[in-house]
Amino acid sequence: MTKEQKFYKALQDVFIGAKVEGEGGFVNLMRIKSNYYRKIEDILKKDIESALKSHPKFRDELFDKLYSFFSRYFTESGSIYFNSTPFHNNIYEKVYTDEKDVILFWKTQMLYYVKTDRIFRSLPVDFDGFKFYFDASKIESKKANEKRSLIFELSKVREDETIVFSVSYSEKGTKTKQDEILKAIKRKGIAITEEQLERAFRVFEKQSEVDFFINKNAKAFLEEQFKLWSYQYFWEGAKEWGADRVNQLQILKDIAFKIVDFISQFEDELVKIWNKPKFVKNSNYVITLDKIADKKLVEKIKKHKNFSEQVKEWKELGIDKDNPKTPIDTKYFKDLELEILSQFEDLDKSLDGWLIKSENYQALNTILPKFKEKVQTIYIDPPFNLDSSDQFLYRTNYKDANWATLLENRLRTAKDILKRKTGSIFVRCDDNGNWIMRYLMSDIFGPLNFRNEIDIKRNQALPKTGDVNLIEETENLFVYAPDSDFIFRNQLVDREKPYWGDLGTRPSDKKDNPSRFIGGIEFKPPAYRRWSYSQENLSGMYKNKRLKIEDGKLKVLIDKRRIGSNWTDIPGYSATPIWGFSTENSEKLLSRVIDMSSEKGDFIFDFFVGSGTTTAVAHKLGRKWIGVELGEHFNSYKDRKGITTGIVVRMKEVLAGQGNHEPYGISRELNWQGGGFFKYYELEQYEEALANCKYGDSDLFNSPSKTPYQEYVFMKDG
Repeated sequence: MTKEQKFYKALQDVFIGAKVEGEGGFVNLMRIKSNYYRKIEDILKKDIESALKSHPKFRDELFDKLYSFFSRYFTESGSIYFNSTPFHNNIYEKVYTDEKDVILFWKTQMLYYVKTDRIFRSLPVDFDGFKFYFDASKIESKKANEKRSLIFELSKVREDETIVFSVSYSEKGTKTKQDEILKAIKRKGIAITEEQLERAFRVFEKQSEVDFFINKNAKAFLEEQFKLWSYQYFWEGAKEWGADRVNQLQILKDIAFKIVDFISQFEDELVKIWNKPKFVKNSNYVITLDKIADKKLVEKIKKHKNFSEQVKEWKELGIDKDNPKTPIDTKYFKDLELEILSQFEDLDKSLDGWLIKSENYQALNTILPKFKEKVQTIYIDPPFNLDSSDQFLYRTNYKDANWATLLENRLRTAKDILKRKTGSIFVRCDDNGNWIMRYLMSDIFGPLNFRNEIDIKRNQALPKTGDVNLIEETENLFVYAPDSDFIFRNQLVDREKPYWGDLGTRPSDKKDNPSRFIGGIEFKPPAYRRWSYSQENLSGMYKNKRLKIEDGKLKVLIDKRRIGSNWTDIPGYSATPIWGFSTENSEKLLSRVIDMSSEKGDFIFDFFVGSGTTTAVAHKLGRKWIGVELGEHFNSYKDRKGITTGIVVRMKEVLAGQGNHEPYGISRELNWQGGGFFKYYELEQYEEALANCKYGDSDLFNSPSKTPYQEYVFMKDG
């Protein structure tokens, strides 16, 4: 290709991009970009031809330099950021300043991270004498980074024995019916093995994976990069500073900045859509019957035509229908929902919590006006930046820069939701991300607002990551506050540690040693042990209720103590995870976090809510709560044992104080009896907003105050 052709090809790539099949918002966006590019390409060519009339010899150099610059920032997904930066123009040079150390710089920090996804194309596959064709035209793009597998369905077998499959993403855990496919193919007289079929599937799945970003300010970014790049170029031609040379360089700058306007005005439109508060969908309420004061309304609910469906749900969840705190879900009683809600003068104050099904940046951005500076404690357990495995329900194998950008986008918004003077945030991480997390949190909250790095126990049953010789026994909680004067409200914790049978004993040379009498019961020390506490001390402990007798054994309650940075005395993860995550946070861990950082009635927020431990514990401890999760496990589903589970299900069981999983965690310790009221709903997602956009060019270039490269009216909601 000529230098001119190379340049236009690069420019087309950023707008038209790779050919993508399927359905969804990003596929629609590619079509809109393509239409838009064709509209403006003619205008750009005319302007370049006009500028070159008086400098025709500059033509090849102009296109060569334009290509040299812009190709560095164009990517296959259409995202605009550092793509190819030669060593002599190292991107890190510009951050060696007194204000910002290089270690806080990563190549995607000027972006919004949207998702990583595969660009699927319909694909023929041939091997071992078999011919396959995979039809990707119906694949619908994933909304975000939810972890979903592909489903292959046999469409037909052609006359030439080509085996045709349609491909889609799995919905609600559906799987490829491989046995049925094999039987159907063999009925067509084609002898194929299970291994050969799986190999064909793997070949299709190995298509290219790309990162989708939006540049926060593409105009400022590209203009800054052009200025940095142009200094080098100008100095290379320093010996030719005649009038013609100056005019040529001015042409290069003018055309480059027109292209920047052209690119950035489209990117700015995407920023608007990304940051636009999203619509609420599928809103429902869950409330225990004891919260409804109007008994006539309760009777109306029980006589409702859908009440049997509600009873069926209770049965599936293991909730007794005669429980006075049975939770009703207004999805069964939509015609009564307003009447139920009208029982409360101030609905927001009456609600205990909000569960939101959404990609978490969209949720944060949407709820910010309502909850700005109202949340006392944020706790998140984000993916740890490690290789994916089947144990996780979400994507975990991010590139370091992607992972840093994903967290930066969300943490910077979350900071505005925290109370300025008293709020605090706890972020869980391990050695895969600690080196990034500490710097990232200090950059957002300020290094002076670092409060602690807490060691928590890592369950040894968890898979190890990295090729290391030492056992990874701990993970960390990074604790920050928005205000440097912050101190924790409750720095004391009731620490309860049981000693059964051998309470307060120490080694002895003698087999038999004196007994102690507590509550009229004789307790002997084990063989070759002796009591370290005197009879008087033990009697005093029993009298002051620091010593209990349960099932004929002793239990000692240790006094309240100050909380330090070593929390390895409690489990970091649940020893018996039951909510679909092997990395299910323990309720004891969340109990300590919430107890020390908040008081009853305060808001607790988790925007990586996972299995719902944060919301469950916050509710049991009398706090208000907000939880955000995108995964399909948000709503009810059947686990491997056929038991109904999910985050909404978990909270229903918490409200009931009973169920297939309750009492669980801290419920017995608190003597939790149930009760409560929460709302759950879905939000429109960025993919859906893009899918509803249409290209509108009827008045595209009619603004008298702007050039065509600066005209912003070109997309509209459908």
